[in-house]
Amino acid sequence: MIVVIVTIWLSLFMSLTTLGGAIHFWLRQSRELVYLTELPSYPKVTIVVPAHNEEIVIAQTVQAILDLNYPAGQIEMLLFADNCEDRTAQEMRRIVDSPAYANRNVRIIERVGTGGKAGVLNDALSIAEGEYIAVYDADAMPERNALYFLVRKALEDPSRYMAVFGRNKTRNAQQNFLTKCINQEIVVTQRIQHCSIWHMFKIGRIPGTNFIINRDFAKSIGGWNDGALTEDTDISFKIMQSGKLIALAYNSEAFQQEPEHIRDYYFQRLRWAKGNYQVVIHNFKNLFRPSNWRVKLEVFYYSATFFWFDAAIILSNTIFIANLCALIARLFVPSLSIPFTFGVNNSSMMKVLLMNWLLMIILYVLQVSVAVSTQYGQATTQQIWIAFASYFSYSQLFIVVSIHAMLSVCLDALLHRNGSVWVKTKRFNN
Repeated sequence: MIVVIVTIWLSLFMSLTTLGGAIHFWLRQSRELVYLTELPSYPKVTIVVPAHNEEIVIAQTVQAILDLNYPAGQIEMLLFADNCEDRTAQEMRRIVDSPAYANRNVRIIERVGTGGKAGVLNDALSIAEGEYIAVYDADAMPERNALYFLVRKALEDPSRYMAVFGRNKTRNAQQNFLTKCINQEIVVTQRIQHCSIWHMFKIGRIPGTNFIINRDFAKSIGGWNDGALTEDTDISFKIMQSGKLIALAYNSEAFQQEPEHIRDYYFQRLRWAKGNYQVVIHNFKNLFRPSNWRVKLEVFYYSATFFWFDAAIILSNTIFIANLCALIARLFVPSLSIPFTFGVNNSSMMKVLLMNWLLMIILYVLQVSVAVSTQYGQATTQQIWIAFASYFSYSQLFIVVSIHAMLSVCLDALLHRNGSVWVKTKRFNN
């Protein structure tokens, strides 16, 4: 029980440290005006869009990419209709064939192959002509200056910044309670966690969309891991292990569509959790052998989050609920003992766990409040109430997803199952 309490306090300390780093980052950035200035050069960029049965959203994304504020002659577009059974390729051609985009360097590739998104990216890597490869998911509409800011950041230190990533915003955030919760999760992840760890440790995490990577460097590290459920996390570790950096371009933004139904959300997050478990297990050995210190720190963070802290939260919830039930039962059976205590028949453990719960709730709402205050139009009183409701519903679902993912990873290994099978996320017209 003492271990559980100490673990929760350690997780709170890590969260406070991350929040403090983010606050310092945004206080500094708030004093700076950002101007669109001419870059010293405009390296050629190959933009890759992997799309599997994405006829509903692909047209908007392709059009947004074609309208990017970057010299058209320095952009090569590779649009992959990957094993599609719908009109994804036709929708791509409808936009590309528009007179407004005549003479643009665009290739539409109807791919039949394996490896999923990672397989598409490796195919693109083998034929790309650009100095950098940019990746946008089929539902991720980049803001007009997104690519400009990514390249500008890369040019600040091209020998070290082998990859640069931006932010992704929820384009259907107001659809329902679920998308409002997802929006808060993404804002906290990107405005607090990503900004903080880059600011304090120069650690970046490729988010899967709205990023660029140096083409020759990507080839030198073997590209992407075919079939990986979270190819972004996997290649992030490979980049860090090489000693190079994944830089943050916080002004680069893309708007992505999030699941609107609980089933779609659950299986999407289950795939992400499984993929992260697989990457962490694969890299766990780096904690105990000579390796890059950033890799060690990331392995520790992921291990603590997905294994240690989750287990502590589950145990603390179990203890708290058991003690609460015992206290209620004692109203009718006074001789009943409280199962988890620091002494004989006292409620000290109950009080400590209650204090931990209150601190976790306060910190959760504080993180959300700070995060939305850094984003125009998001700092409303409604966000506070959503955060409270989210803590007791949406955020607790992550524990269920984590347990399911861990069991699935273990069973995949024991039964020699294909662990890279995933459920397609449903898209919506919005």
